[in-house]
Amino acid sequence: MPTTMTVAQGILLFLAATLAGIMNSVAGGGSFISFPALLFTGVLPIPANATSTVALWPGIVASASAYRRKLPGSTRLWIPMLASSLLGGAAGALLLLHTRQSTFMRLVPYLFLGATLLFALGKRISARFDSPNRMAGPSGLALAGAALVQLLVAIYGGYFGGGIGILMLAILTMLPMKDIHSMNAVKTVLAAAINGVAIVTFVLAKAVVWPQAALMVFGAMAGGYAGARYAQRLDPRWVRAFVIVVGLSMSGYFMLKYWPSG
Repeated sequence: MPTTMTVAQGILLFLAATLAGIMNSVAGGGSFISFPALLFTGVLPIPANATSTVALWPGIVASASAYRRKLPGSTRLWIPMLASSLLGGAAGALLLLHTRQSTFMRLVPYLFLGATLLFALGKRISARFDSPNRMAGPSGLALAGAALVQLLVAIYGGYFGGGIGILMLAILTMLPMKDIHSMNAVKTVLAAAINGVAIVTFVLAKAVVWPQAALMVFGAMAGGYAGARYAQRLDPRWVRAFVIVVGLSMSGYFMLKYWPSG
């Protein structure tokens, strides 16, 4: 596994991370750029996934902090949902670390395809969730069911993670919350928790390629800042279309390149 980079590879990774940061701040789907860029520069699949997670995590945390005023204050909601997120994120990361590189690479095209389809349908799904008539407090049964499903989503999030935002919005429909903004706030915090505990697992397992990760963190932060600052000038429809095209292209590319081998 390479820990050094050529100048050309460093430039590619920085630009890819910058674009990923912009995409995440505007529409999401940044990992569709950062993960393949690492593969193209010679990083093995599982370290590439771990390194991509590290590179994009600061942007998720920044987004979570921006939503702080929309966060519900109910510990009854947070304790089971955060517990499920942390347990599932760690379990998914451990599952990834115990997957063969070749097996994971065969799964990648389908993970990309599934995440892209979730992203493409995300706008319609989110619109269905925006109901101003929701009650403030979930029932115990609804909360238990949501926490259980969140555990499964968090396992997937720790393993790969594409599209977990849409999946978590679907889970939150089980909890009668007031509006889509509060749901997005909860979703973002839970995503930060899932990826945060996955990062700790990857770091302890020495699965992160640190020179690449450090460079990409700066790129992603610069891209996230630029995206947040100038997002109003971009047509979200074009950004979403770009993300979908990239996701489908990467799915097709990896299917053709890796599925026939071995």
